[in-house]
Amino acid sequence: MRLLNLLEGVEFNGALPPGDLQISGVAYDSRKIKEDNLFVAIKGEKTDGNRFVDQARARGASAVVSEYPPAADFSGPWIQVRHCRKALAMISANFFGHPTRNLELVGITGTNGKTSTAYLMESVLKASRAKVGMISTIVYRGPGGAVAAERTTPESLDLQELFAGFLKQGCHYVVMEVSSHALAMDRVYAAQFRSAVFTNLTPDHLDYHRTLDNYFEAKKQLFLGIGSRPPRQSVINLDDPRGKPLTEVCAGRCLSYSTGPPADFRALNVQTKHSGTNIQLETPAGEWNVKSRLLGRPNLSNILAAVATCYDLGIDREIIQQGVELCSAIPGRFELIDCGQSFRVVVDYAHTEDALEKILLTAHELNPRKVLLLFGCGGERDKTKRPAMGAVAEKLSHFCIITSDNPRSENPSEIIEQIERGFKHKPSQYLVEPDREKAIQKILNMAEPGDVVVLAGKGHETYQVLAHENIHFDDREMARTLLKDLVG
Repeated sequence: MRLLNLLEGVEFNGALPPGDLQISGVAYDSRKIKEDNLFVAIKGEKTDGNRFVDQARARGASAVVSEYPPAADFSGPWIQVRHCRKALAMISANFFGHPTRNLELVGITGTNGKTSTAYLMESVLKASRAKVGMISTIVYRGPGGAVAAERTTPESLDLQELFAGFLKQGCHYVVMEVSSHALAMDRVYAAQFRSAVFTNLTPDHLDYHRTLDNYFEAKKQLFLGIGSRPPRQSVINLDDPRGKPLTEVCAGRCLSYSTGPPADFRALNVQTKHSGTNIQLETPAGEWNVKSRLLGRPNLSNILAAVATCYDLGIDREIIQQGVELCSAIPGRFELIDCGQSFRVVVDYAHTEDALEKILLTAHELNPRKVLLLFGCGGERDKTKRPAMGAVAEKLSHFCIITSDNPRSENPSEIIEQIERGFKHKPSQYLVEPDREKAIQKILNMAEPGDVVVLAGKGHETYQVLAHENIHFDDREMARTLLKDLVG
């Protein structure tokens, strides 16, 4: 592809180099450069691509894109741009032929519920016999196969390549989670969204965004259009206090949903059973009944979000009902682990104050004898939520074990001490066990018939991050191994 065509829509800080090179590919990682590639030197969270310009040139990069001017001794084509991440996103979209212009792309953003809503939507769209691509925290998958997700929303170059692959596989729809980091770092810049969904906003990632208002502003960008036209449709949760203000700025059609207040899609009556949830819905097309195998109030909101979005995509009511009912367990989202034991064991990804509260309330809806909780907090992440999660644990569990959850380079004991500050009234209600395997073993040994044991924080994850090393660890796998021994 010619360089000038590749740079279409990019904002420059200076003149373009003379001539028009033929570019064979694009890379932002100097280790992946091939002959005649364009190297885009973005600044990452841990390192700066500008440090690797020489390596990129040595590997065959024919031109460099950067926010900075070239070094005095640099020779070769250098394109200085105003915003390097936006430039990477636009260049990537140009290179792959803007695939989202030919896809019905649905973006889901919010603190909690993104993954479950994406899985529900995928199930409905597959029930309509459409070919669907999905980009989630857990997996990237389409008709051609699946790969484990490296992050919730990939870097823009990788994302546009995924879109192009989905289009080649015949996908009509793509459903994706859109993280606040992705919005703030322009990973979805130049992607054309057909629909945008807002699930909720609760404190999280404040180590990055600093304030809740900044966090919301990042989320809001999805509904305004980022390097492309605004979405034609927005679906907003009115149960969240940020929902109403968001409806006032959406450019396209706006549908709302709620579990109580008046909305376009509203839950009128909800019956929760051990086998699932029955919901009577009020919709623009009259009252519907929807059955789901998913449990809990958080999933009620996720079901409403998926139903409202699919309705506006033109999916028939019967197909929506069928797709919701077909969606069973979502990996690491209130996932039941059953090895024949006399008590329930649940693994869930809840790693914020709000998510932990909701998952414990869901556990109480099962009418247990006691709710036993195991959780920890991640290292090098928002520290403000640690005592807040401790307070929730004290309030809503009968007993809790505080343990490690991806401590990274932080001292696990210091993280646990910060969680303990939330336990202000019942110091005998918890114990500390930093070793997560031993902690799981202890809480399972404590459980008695009729209890519910909640293993929170890691969900679908299959690793534990200790210092700078990833150790294989899966709560579900560990629970099954220990339960089999216990039952045996």
